[in-house]
Amino acid sequence: MLTKFSDAQTVDIFKDERDGKLREVGDQAVWSLSSCKPGFGVDQLRDDSNDTYWQSDGPQPHTVSIQFRRKTTIHDVCLYADYKADESYTPNRLSIKAGNHANDLTEVEQIELSEPTGWVCIPLKDAHDKPIRTFMIQIAVLSNHQNGRDTHIRRIKIRSPVNYGDVPYPNTSNSVLKNLVYTIR
Repeated sequence: MLTKFSDAQTVDIFKDERDGKLREVGDQAVWSLSSCKPGFGVDQLRDDSNDTYWQSDGPQPHTVSIQFRRKTTIHDVCLYADYKADESYTPNRLSIKAGNHANDLTEVEQIELSEPTGWVCIPLKDAHDKPIRTFMIQIAVLSNHQNGRDTHIRRIKIRSPVNYGDVPYPNTSNSVLKNLVYTIR
């Protein structure tokens, strides 16, 4: 299924984090890239600056692989792209795959971006319209704007719900865990 995103998206991705609904779980994973120019790798992709970026260096598709140590519930993948600054380096078509390991990935979502500037959040849902649970996510840049060869992605965030159903995730907040303990007693 192909989803199209326009350049008019204005998303405050930090609102749900401030409200305690979602949390960023990318720091719990091991990140790897299909290729990168020296000084434009995972560290630049994961820092908190919109001025740095990952730059691929090789043939398409360019991939970012995110592997978790345990099965993790993923609400969405958010990426920051800037067409005005990156032009032909800006991703145009992306594929997001999920699975247990690199050899069993299946496509969850395919999106087309139209000159994005800012955050683009891609919800990842299973067949029952619930957030997916997975060990691994792979983001593949299938094509760039203006038929560019290499790609720039400035930031990627992987977000998980703080509460999934009625059960809070471990290590979310002490007050939630205390309330759970009191409820059990």
